[in-house]
Amino acid sequence: MELTDWMLTSDERGNSATRLDSRRSDRAAWSHGNLVRPLVHGATYFSALLDAIRAQRAGDLLLFTDWRGDPDERLDGPGSQIGTVLKEAAERGVIVKGLLWRSHLDRFQFSEAENRHLGESVEAGGGECLLDMRVRPGGSHHQKLVVLRHRDRPELDVAFVGGIDLCHNRNDDAAHHGDSQSLRIAAAYGPHPPWHDVQLAIRGPAVGDIEAGFRERWEDPAPLTRSPLVRLRELAHGEDTHADSLPPQAPDPAPCGTHSVQVLRTYPNRLLRGYDFAPDGERSIARGYRKALRRARALIYLEDQYLWSPHVVECFAEALTANPGLRLIAVIPSVPEQDGRITLPMNLIGRITALDRLRHAGGGRVAVYGLENHAGTPVYVHAKVCVIDDVWASVGSDNINLRSWTHDSELTCAVLDEATDPREPRDPGGLGDGARGFARDLRLELAREHLDLEAPRAPHDPDPLCDPLKAFEAFASSAAALDAWHDNGRHGPRPPGRLRTYRRPRLSRTARTLYAPLHRLLVDPDGRPFVLRRRNDY
Repeated sequence: MELTDWMLTSDERGNSATRLDSRRSDRAAWSHGNLVRPLVHGATYFSALLDAIRAQRAGDLLLFTDWRGDPDERLDGPGSQIGTVLKEAAERGVIVKGLLWRSHLDRFQFSEAENRHLGESVEAGGGECLLDMRVRPGGSHHQKLVVLRHRDRPELDVAFVGGIDLCHNRNDDAAHHGDSQSLRIAAAYGPHPPWHDVQLAIRGPAVGDIEAGFRERWEDPAPLTRSPLVRLRELAHGEDTHADSLPPQAPDPAPCGTHSVQVLRTYPNRLLRGYDFAPDGERSIARGYRKALRRARALIYLEDQYLWSPHVVECFAEALTANPGLRLIAVIPSVPEQDGRITLPMNLIGRITALDRLRHAGGGRVAVYGLENHAGTPVYVHAKVCVIDDVWASVGSDNINLRSWTHDSELTCAVLDEATDPREPRDPGGLGDGARGFARDLRLELAREHLDLEAPRAPHDPDPLCDPLKAFEAFASSAAALDAWHDNGRHGPRPPGRLRTYRRPRLSRTARTLYAPLHRLLVDPDGRPFVLRRRNDY
């Protein structure tokens, strides 16, 4: 197998201005020799992040971007508030630099004040944090990354990339009782919404790629905002609006594993002055998915917050149509995050149209599930994970929706283990590729949690879930048992597992008539001029 079979080449990225594909002597669009570890659940990530930050010393470098940051969110118990931890790092002499989405106004249920306050905490310790609104109208900076470099200890260098923000609701674990510091979402999730999410801890040369991507945003010469009103507010609050210089980038960490990592992104095509590092935007996330999906033969495993937009799911539908043995498992929220009178129907219409397209293409080969904890409360699925044929895996900030593929800034890492999985060195789809350890281990870890199964005692013991068909059947059987238990009034012992079959929401014809046009206009904005809206453009 050639990595170019699955990964994007530099030309295929479609953005010749980025330094990501020109920073290595071989000009490869990915790095070799990495060690990637999935951190499933916010509690796992926050604990690892806290330890890593507290281990930093004077002269080390800490870079982060986020969609929302709550300065009082505790990473791991009292005294571990993220604002305090970052402030203390800066006070120790760590060079702390952050880019937070400026956000829309709080009156519209966004995070304008929270992001500003986290920035104030960082700057109180001597760090620097900018509120960045260099996006298309209606868009957001949605990337979630932390890069930790160590001046004299490069073996400790690590980057965290995924779907977990440094904010309320995220600090949950496998029990899914929710974060004690919670924000309310849809009423079905209760006062402390159970939360399912995934982040990656990456060591090796890919850390340099992720840092280079941060530097591109940090060094962007465009003003942080184009709005005259926002600029007046910046002056009124005395905000920092000019990025100080970063120290020169250190050499990439040495190889330490068998994982090849490709950094994929979304940047919109901004009108007037765009990004110097992406003048026409970048849609390598969408292009990376499209390329990998063309090789799918056995199983696509998805965990996604949205999974809507018929434009985006079309490439999944094409794969299902082209390959009659291909199956798709999707784990999504049982109920959308917002349950307002307007937002709920619009969200449901987006999901219904996407799932109808997938089921038209794959029929019974498409299975969609929600999650619940053992108390029966729905679990909000915020993860953004895709595993294809246990070969290619992607974890990042991007959702399966059009704004993540065209309109917002996003960051994901595609991981391909160059070592074949020793448990089953077989060909899952007639391509001669063979299952790979990282992708398979990630899928199995997530599947075992949802099915309430223990891992085999020995790492290389046979596991029936390795087989795509058996895994598909195990999900269906577990969900059917739990569905029946609920339908029968919860009598008798609760069956193992946390999967519920996602049942197609019912919407009245009136709701469809009223909200379908609004959905096309207001949800998943394309992010590009109308003349560029070609299906294959991403």
